[in-house]
Amino acid sequence: MSSSEVVINVDSVSKIYHVYQKPVDRLKQFVVPGIMRLLRRNPASYFKEFCALKEISFTVKKGEIVGVIGRNGAGKSTLLQILARTVTPTSGQVEVVGRVAALLELGAGFNVEFTGRENVVMNGVILGLSSEEVLGKFDEIAEFADIGDFIDQPVKTYSSGMYVRLAFAVSVCLKPDILIVDEALAVGDARFQAKCFRRFDELVEQGTTILLVTHSTEQIVRHCDRAILVEQGAIFAEGVPKDIANLYMDLLFGAEGGQNPPQEIAVECERSLGATPPSRFELRAGYNPTEYRWGDSKVEIVDFVLSDQNEIDKNVFRSGTKLSLHVWVLYKANVAYPVYGLTIKTPDGVIVYGCNSRDFIDGPIVKPMQSGRYAKVVFDIDLSLGGGEYLVSLGVAEDISGEVFPLDRRYDSILMKVLTDDRSVGIANLNMKVSVE
Repeated sequence: MSSSEVVINVDSVSKIYHVYQKPVDRLKQFVVPGIMRLLRRNPASYFKEFCALKEISFTVKKGEIVGVIGRNGAGKSTLLQILARTVTPTSGQVEVVGRVAALLELGAGFNVEFTGRENVVMNGVILGLSSEEVLGKFDEIAEFADIGDFIDQPVKTYSSGMYVRLAFAVSVCLKPDILIVDEALAVGDARFQAKCFRRFDELVEQGTTILLVTHSTEQIVRHCDRAILVEQGAIFAEGVPKDIANLYMDLLFGAEGGQNPPQEIAVECERSLGATPPSRFELRAGYNPTEYRWGDSKVEIVDFVLSDQNEIDKNVFRSGTKLSLHVWVLYKANVAYPVYGLTIKTPDGVIVYGCNSRDFIDGPIVKPMQSGRYAKVVFDIDLSLGGGEYLVSLGVAEDISGEVFPLDRRYDSILMKVLTDDRSVGIANLNMKVSVE
């Protein structure tokens, strides 16, 4: 196989389920239509159709890691079940080349009465290996799963974490051509998740293709080559993981989608850090023109200034300094409970820190705002970051009975560079001291 060879081809796939209101309706549907046809009458239906997938089409190449993301009920799991051949599509064609290992919903694939060892052999045989080949890999599987003597206990005695550890170990150690993972890693601890993603990298180097379903936008951005956003049974968008993650946040929080750049706001004011914005957001030091912005236009974040103790309007700072971020917000409607948020991420999407005016340690701050007024918000931060570049996102939302509704969000709108005097690595500066006795 060449690295450009398509190993998954999904062509106009749809899946329709019959939904019955009462169990007896299933029996009626089985019996009555036949009788009606004998009487040459139109057959009755006792079910409603639910379209889980609608004309889905996409391809995946060998060695790709493709993330599938979407809200609950969007159709992600149905799509993966079709790819794993556990569900048959109603229409359309699916072509999958190679041996497939699937980690679908918790509890699928193992016989709970069998021991872990017996399930390892059974799953290996299902994947097309002989018993001897599976047993030859058993020590590697047991070591990766790291569940100790439970390997010889019935699976029904396992915790959800132990189950996933063993199921994942079987799937990755038997080196499938295609690995499908549906939210299975969500129940694993941080150490096991890190080990899983290291193994993903090893498998991809050997040519394995991976489909990863997750609600974690960080995992999509950090680990996937491409992402697919599924919404209401159809592909809503497909492309660069970072862009797809932002679109997913739009859908998740009920936004209208990326809004146009704000209209020109003619504001005569003095050049100081006063109550009204002295300039425009896009003219500031550190502004990122590739930001992603969305909201309902009731509120606009119109300006910002980054500063430290010595200088105003800069975006390069020394690690360990006190950083102040001044943000000006224009209200075009009355908002009873505005919430101001900030998030700092690495360029590859890892969230370093995020909080807001409602949930921070001295919060909440509740100050109702009226249409036509400006709010000046100041975020004071201890810049305990390692050297490197970071992206800052800003947001204004409205809290209504505990639920947050986005008003204006500017993702990755500020690029900030942090300098360090030592040669440490990492995204945090822990100010390590060393002594030797």
